[in-house]
This record gives sequence, C-alpha cells and structure tokens, in this order.
Amino acid sequence: MAADLGDLTALVAVARAGGFREAARLTGSSASSLSEAVRRLETRLGVRLLNRTTRSVAPTEAGTRLIDRLGPALVEVEAALDVVNGFRDRPAGTLRLNVPISAVRLVLPRIVPPFLAAYPDIVLDIVADDSFVDMLAAGCDAGIRYDERLEQDMIAIPIGPREQRYATAASPAYLDRRGRPEHPRDLLDHACMRGRFASGAMPVWEFERDGEVVKVDPTGPLIVRIGAAVDLAVDAAIAGTGVIQLFDDWLKPHLDSGALEPVLQSWWPRFSGPFLYYPGRRYLPAPLRAFVDFITRN
Repeated sequence: MAADLGDLTALVAVARAGGFREAARLTGSSASSLSEAVRRLETRLGVRLLNRTTRSVAPTEAGTRLIDRLGPALVEVEAALDVVNGFRDRPAGTLRLNVPISAVRLVLPRIVPPFLAAYPDIVLDIVADDSFVDMLAAGCDAGIRYDERLEQDMIAIPIGPREQRYATAASPAYLDRRGRPEHPRDLLDHACMRGRFASGAMPVWEFERDGEVVKVDPTGPLIVRIGAAVDLAVDAAIAGTGVIQLFDDWLKPHLDSGALEPVLQSWWPRFSGPFLYYPGRRYLPAPLRAFVDFITRN
C-alpha cells in the first residue's frame, strides 16, 4: 500500500501548522492542494488522519501515530536529497529560522544582508516569535535563543553580540516630575512599563552592581506583549508615561538623542548574547550549513 511522498509531506505540514491555510502559507502551496493530498492519503489508507473543524485541524490517534513515525523519516529523506547540493557550485534552498523579535531587530540586520549577498541561491524564511515553541515542531531548521531558553540536545553557537545588557530609562520630563531613583527598590514608587510573555508570565526587573543582585516587581499603567508590542512601551516612555527596561541597543538611539534619560545606569545587568541552535544531525541541510559557516567566520 504505497503512499505518495508528497501526500505524506502534506499531512505532516498541515498537522504541524494546525491548519490548511497556515500550512499553505508556510510551504508556498495552496490550501486546496494540501486538502486534496490529505484526502487522497486517507482514502488510500482507509482511515481518517485529521479531525477538521471550521477553526482548527488536529490529528486523530491514527494520524498522530503516523506523523510521529514520519517525522524522522522525512528528515532523513530531506538529508538524502540535500546531498545533491554538495555537487552544486553554490548551496541553494530555503533556511527557516525561528527567532525572537529582539533578534530580528538587534542581531539579524548585521548578518542577513551580507549572508544573502554571499549566498544568492538561498532564501531565508524568518519566523519572528517570542513564544518558546518547539523549533522542530514549528517546521524550522534552526532558531535563535538565549542560553536559559535553549532546548536540550541541541548544538548552540554564539550569534551576534557576545554580551548584552538591559537598560532602564525614562523621559527627562517624567523624572523631573517624579524624581530620579537612586536604588532599584525606588522603582516600586514609580510608574513602570512592564512586558508579558505569551505564556502570561511577567518577568521581574533585575539589577546587579558589585556582585549584589536586586530583583523588583514594579507596577505601572502599561503592560505589553514582549516582542510584538514593545515599541508602544518605548513610545510611551518617551512621552513621559513612566520607566522602561529593555535591551540597551534597542533604547540607544533614544538615549543618544536625549529623548530618554538613563536610570540607575550603574545597576544595569549584563548577560551573554544569543545563540543559534539546531539539531545535532550528522548531515546539515546545505542552507543551514552555509549559515553556520558564515556566522562562525564573521
């Protein structure tokens, strides 16, 4: 009972994406062709593989078992086909990266243009996502994360700045009105813009000086989704709404212009920069191998 490889690939793509439209967007095909492929596969196997509703698609028990077995097999098929890339003058294909929005803004702009210039046959597909998703389940080849968020059993290599720090700032007008904090705990009496992860977690603000670490959980009039809505918090801080804590590089243009004033600068915490991480496969897809080599050299 042979099944078409394309139909099997379509099933996995739809299941991973959670729907035909999203799978079509990610694979560059049409929702109708993916639906027909899955229907053809179900007819051939004589069993329903996906439960479909108007809002979502989810594998049946039979579909789940099949997809679990197909995942590693399809990876091996892709690796086998990618061997052909070694006979090309230049590596080609699509490299799909799952990265936080901070990396899209602060890390990739220095890397992407020269990489694409060096490898014109490679297409970068960037998925900006601050949720801590399973990178492989999301259909990505590699991701960018910080060390405390790295998945286990992955290879990780530094990408971008080796060290970063969080800056705390507010507008001069706000500080003239409310006073300038002299210790991190003073922020408990200030209006602070907070960030919340997609999970609902709201990280505390951390400060460090001379080995002393202070964590505070301030309150304020504005809470934004980390990544997607951070620029709104920056604009509010510039307008005098309150105090913001964010990557130093993100706030630097506003600090340099004077629109924002540093707060508690001697307490700004430093931390290691981001990492590119990917599965420890024996054979890396040619686009990923080229990207790894590029960031290692530069």
